[in-house]
Amino acid sequence: MFHNRTEGKSHIMYGEYFCSGYFTEGIHKQLIGLSAFNIFLSVSALLGNTLILVALHKTSSLHPPSRLLFSCLATTDLCVGISEPLLVLYWISDVYEKWDICRYSLAISFFTGYTLCSVSLLTLSALSIDRLLALSLSVRYRQVVTLKRAYVLVTIFWLTAVLGASFYFWNYNITLYYSYIGLSLCLMVSIFCYTNIFISLRRRLFQIKTSINHVKHPTAIRMARHRQAMSSSMWLQLTLVVCYLPHGILTNLWTTSPSMFFAKQCMLTLVYLNSSLNPILYCWKIRQVRRQVKGIIRQIMCSSN
Repeated sequence: MFHNRTEGKSHIMYGEYFCSGYFTEGIHKQLIGLSAFNIFLSVSALLGNTLILVALHKTSSLHPPSRLLFSCLATTDLCVGISEPLLVLYWISDVYEKWDICRYSLAISFFTGYTLCSVSLLTLSALSIDRLLALSLSVRYRQVVTLKRAYVLVTIFWLTAVLGASFYFWNYNITLYYSYIGLSLCLMVSIFCYTNIFISLRRRLFQIKTSINHVKHPTAIRMARHRQAMSSSMWLQLTLVVCYLPHGILTNLWTTSPSMFFAKQCMLTLVYLNSSLNPILYCWKIRQVRRQVKGIIRQIMCSSN
């Protein structure tokens, strides 16, 4: 999240560096306005992802391991809504020169934000692998991809993310390099999986079109389901990249000026915006979830009347 070119610095050094008042000089009103917007994003992420988690729990038609991965992603987005006020607290304490609060809120905000973003990225990569296995393994998919293995994988994701975030309290640069390596690997895995899925679907659909009554062909129906499932996870992946990439670019172009600091906080807000956008994508791309969400909203409206 925050970057300094100096090597080998601990979180205390970075806390003193970014809680000095220099970076907020002349941008107090902008930061207060940005804080208000982030509070709105926090509420929307909490409400939206709570609704999605309830809907996923009621959606029995999804394969349980896939549903667990979607639930893990929605859980991280829900936790982002809970932790986002920590970032607001950092900005406000910096504006009003409450340096002790500033340093603690910065450290906790970084730790939680890094952990949750890492789990989200790892989960989306796992969803791309899940979609590739569903297409390539066919009838063996449910035997290979089991709920128990999915739980083990999710646990590894959380432990890996917490480990990477914990390095911040020892040496920030290790955490930074850790994130670069993890981000690169996750993106390469996702690109590899979706490229293979796309090529395989195109090849199989071409073969089906050469057959008689291809519209009602059982394989055609199955391929349509695979394409729909791939589309939902790929849209989630693309949205994450669009929301995260500007912040990553500014991190590498960092210069010590209040204008650059404010620009980076705006890009950080874009990262948090991802957690409010994901519930919309769930409802748009996953028909079963959309149906459950509509039912839940109707129940809430009926009970309030």
